Amino acid sequence: MASTMSSTPPLAPWQHPFDVDPHARQRMRRTAWVVALTFVTMVFEIAFGYLTGSMALTADGWHMGSHVAALGVAVFAYYYAERHAANPRFTFGTGKVSALGGYTSALLLALVALALVWESVARLLSPQRIAYDEAVLVAVIGLVVNLASAVILGGGHDHDHDHDHGHEPEAAHGHDDPHGMTEPEGRGQEAVDPNYRGAFLHVLADAFTSVLAIAALAAGKWGGWAWFDPLIGLVGAAVILYWSAGLARTAMRSLLDAEDFGALEHEIVERLQRDGLTRVTDLHVWRLGPQTYACIVTLDSPQPESARQYKERLKDLSALSHLTIEVNRAPDRTRPSID
Repeated sequence: MASTMSSTPPLAPWQHPFDVDPHARQRMRRTAWVVALTFVTMVFEIAFGYLTGSMALTADGWHMGSHVAALGVAVFAYYYAERHAANPRFTFGTGKVSALGGYTSALLLALVALALVWESVARLLSPQRIAYDEAVLVAVIGLVVNLASAVILGGGHDHDHDHDHGHEPEAAHGHDDPHGMTEPEGRGQEAVDPNYRGAFLHVLADAFTSVLAIAALAAGKWGGWAWFDPLIGLVGAAVILYWSAGLARTAMRSLLDAEDFGALEHEIVERLQRDGLTRVTDLHVWRLGPQTYACIVTLDSPQPESARQYKERLKDLSALSHLTIEVNRAPDRTRPSID
């Protein structure tokens, strides 16, 4: 008897898959194009460098190789998230793989900055002869490639997805995400894809260093300021470290569920307590993916409604892709107590 093998076990009745950001595949394709473009440039520079004996071209070719590896991490993160989207071992889906990819990119950016510091300090202490014509050629090639890559990576928009299941006993839990509903303006959080942002920052960092290099080389060639090149390298490293730190903070807060969702939490509480009887006694909101959130809330009321009725009050908050509500009966707060 033939049997089929699957790496993903079947879902139990109480389990459900989480949808992947529909823009993730588009972002993966764009990032893959940038990887291919960077790889071709890398091969060209290394081959041309060996043929001409230019160390500037050869060194920049291997530098391009480091960006191929870093951008490859971003592509792999998208592939992994999509491949395992239906795997029940990921309790809340694979949305945070994006944050993990972004955090990895931040670390790699920091390593690039530290390498720039090391090389710049070494050249300040021990100045080297610079082949200005070849170096300018390398910088211009790098700038063109990275500007093209930045154009390819431009984009990233909102999304909707749909799933609905739940249970409604006295203490009830449910999951709801009405399709097509929109979040009230000013109440949602900015959509952030740290993985895509990390890929873009790698490209932007390289373009930025190319611009600085062209300026420094021009100052050295026509102004005789050879020391300006390593000094500009230190400035570039400082800026890249700043970008890296910002990306790491964004990704880390998502990974550790340490983000501030005060506006969204206030909106949830306000809607649930609008009848004057219901009281929110426990509330947790956290990010599942770049544009989706989960919420667990506990309510008590002397005249409790069903969980589904309470979920109706939040139905147009489409960012809440996973909503669990527990309802408890409380003493009637509208009647005076009798001692």
